[in-house]
Amino acid sequence: MVVSQTTTESKEPVSSTFGSRYVRTALPKYEIGESSIPKDAAYQIIKDELMLDGNPRLNLASFVTTWMEPECDKLIMDSINKNYVDMDEYPVTTEFQNRCVNMIARLFNAPLGDSETAMGVGTVGSSEAIMLAGLAFKRNWQNKRKSEGKPYDKPNIVTGANVQVVWEKFARYFEVELKEVKLSEGYYVMDPEKAVEMVDENTICVAAILGSTLTGEFEDVKRLNDFLVKKNEDTGWNTPIHVDAASGGFIAPFIYPELEWDFRLPLVKSINVSGHKYGLVYAGIGWVVWRTQHDLPDELIFHISYLGADQPTFTLNFSKGSSQIIAQYYQFIRLGFEGYKNVMENCRENMLVLKQGLEKTQRFNIVSKDVGVPLVAFSLKGQSFHSEFEISEMLRRFGWIVPAYTMPADAQHITVLRVVIREDFSRTLAERLVADILKVLHELDTLPSKISRKMGAEDFGNVKGKKVEREKLREVIVGWRKYVMDRKSMNGVC
Repeated sequence: MVVSQTTTESKEPVSSTFGSRYVRTALPKYEIGESSIPKDAAYQIIKDELMLDGNPRLNLASFVTTWMEPECDKLIMDSINKNYVDMDEYPVTTEFQNRCVNMIARLFNAPLGDSETAMGVGTVGSSEAIMLAGLAFKRNWQNKRKSEGKPYDKPNIVTGANVQVVWEKFARYFEVELKEVKLSEGYYVMDPEKAVEMVDENTICVAAILGSTLTGEFEDVKRLNDFLVKKNEDTGWNTPIHVDAASGGFIAPFIYPELEWDFRLPLVKSINVSGHKYGLVYAGIGWVVWRTQHDLPDELIFHISYLGADQPTFTLNFSKGSSQIIAQYYQFIRLGFEGYKNVMENCRENMLVLKQGLEKTQRFNIVSKDVGVPLVAFSLKGQSFHSEFEISEMLRRFGWIVPAYTMPADAQHITVLRVVIREDFSRTLAERLVADILKVLHELDTLPSKISRKMGAEDFGNVKGKKVEREKLREVIVGWRKYVMDRKSMNGVC
């Protein structure tokens, strides 16, 4: 790569970036340097270091889109310098967002007439969307309690223990008690009956997950709605439901249209969905839509005029890029219902290919379900002195990023590996992953357990008395997790 200027201020001749002093001189990492460097050198230094990142398309831990068509990439770059919040300056971008909100609301069967406008907003992801929905529920509950002359200082929200961490953030940041339905072995989603039992007069909503992060399973929102309708009739509380459809919201309408989880159910008042997951847009876009305007208190909406016109806004942040909104609109008009259906069916079929390949090894239990988000969650069969964490670590040598984790309470003794099937994960890659997992298993079979070497073989080989299999497995998990955390702390990773 040729540098655009032939000399620097120091009169040092520069013929190429790799022939310059900038590739052999240490640059400051945690403070701004005193002098400038050529743009070519800055680009190359950063590009070289970024080569040590993982390959996004082989990151099977993430639900987030890692591939889009070149035409959409170009639209993103063309609008990279547009600040979405300047609605008066960029009215077409604002119109695109409004079109997306209405498309999503109708996809989720919002009770809208032909000329009615949906109530919703684009966000930077489902985390912000959930925060906004939670604030709306809290304010509606508080207003109702005030009008009844009742205390309104102890709101709570009921969820399953399998919820994404954003629900814990919402509860802590906005002072709402989080009441979690514990999981059990073999049942890794919220039990609707137990959830409704936990509802009381201070419950602002029950949150159901359409696509659990842990296993991809859809929670039974219809059953939850039916139980809650009965409890509301008995108590007069009118407790609503929010559906966290971050992962499943752009899956269920296309390949499970008969599934009732959305605004067809009367107690579902708001739904969030991630455009940057199965909405097929790069990271940075989420959506939240409300059943009716009444479900979003007007007092939460701010009106600003200092950007050129009166603009309503309901967001946690202010400035944000326009690119992802434009990209979402591109996908909606480019793919249409038919295109999204084809993509989701392909993801599901490739999920089944991977699942069947893993089953043929006879070494794994499949924890995930066939109906849900297209992913495969699986764990080692029986007792083994090697663990899922070792498999995860060794797969990185082949470039694969496959997470291993333990389940939440009360299923902490279960450890699983999880592979998320995205649009750009082909059948060829699925077959290759199975082959690489077999290589890892074969290598592990020839090696002594890392844990036994770390903790002492006598801890496993000379145990006095019998231990149940679960206790042994738990000991292995705890030991391996300690080993992994020790390594991270030595590497300075937090």
